[in-house]
Amino acid sequence: MNHSLVMVRRNFKHIARNPTSVFNAVLMPIVIMLMFVYMLGDAFDVGVDYVDYATPGLMLLAVCYGLGATATSVNSDMTKGIINRFKVMDVSRGAVLTGHVVASVLTNLVAIAALVGVAFLLGFSPSASFLGWLGVFGIVVLLAVAAGWLTIALGLAAKSPETAGLASVPLVMLPFFSSAIAPADKMGPGLREFAEYQPFTPIIETVRGLLNGTPSAGYAMAAVGWCVGIALVGYLWARSTFKKRA
Repeated sequence: MNHSLVMVRRNFKHIARNPTSVFNAVLMPIVIMLMFVYMLGDAFDVGVDYVDYATPGLMLLAVCYGLGATATSVNSDMTKGIINRFKVMDVSRGAVLTGHVVASVLTNLVAIAALVGVAFLLGFSPSASFLGWLGVFGIVVLLAVAAGWLTIALGLAAKSPETAGLASVPLVMLPFFSSAIAPADKMGPGLREFAEYQPFTPIIETVRGLLNGTPSAGYAMAAVGWCVGIALVGYLWARSTFKKRA
């Protein structure tokens, strides 16, 4: 635990020294929100105020926008020799990966808090109870952990920091092909089916239902299942790759 906390502090120092990663993780989701709500919101017929519809999806989109920096950071640790230094020290190898995951999750929570604050300024009016907000927090953290482990696995598998950053692009793009921006049933054939059955749609619909006070047990079970499955695959893949490369 102590080793993991040291690694978390180390990762936050790296984040603070890299303004680009701070922009991508915290400010870019807010820019996306302003663009969709002000520029494109009237183009979507969603039955409610567009800011109420879009905010749950944009919250989860914020989880993905900081992943490129995480993948690059973990790959840099492997390719620039710092892991070799840790190997000759009394440092838990698992703490290196755990530190990256925890730093990624905490950064995501800061980004989502900033996003929700801006959403309230734009007129966001959820009807969720305290338990509803607690459920939203749980789903967000679960997704952040799952995405964090999968991103670290992708970063470890990449050959260089540059390709590691590109490896996370599919995770950034996937929410755009879900019900985050527009209802899946408004999409054309093919894309509609993809949006309905990909991982982010049940996660987004779970958060949306919790914020609206109308949670769906079916979506919630699918969301938790996807998150746990992705986290498990990412964790096992990351540990295996780390052992081979370290």
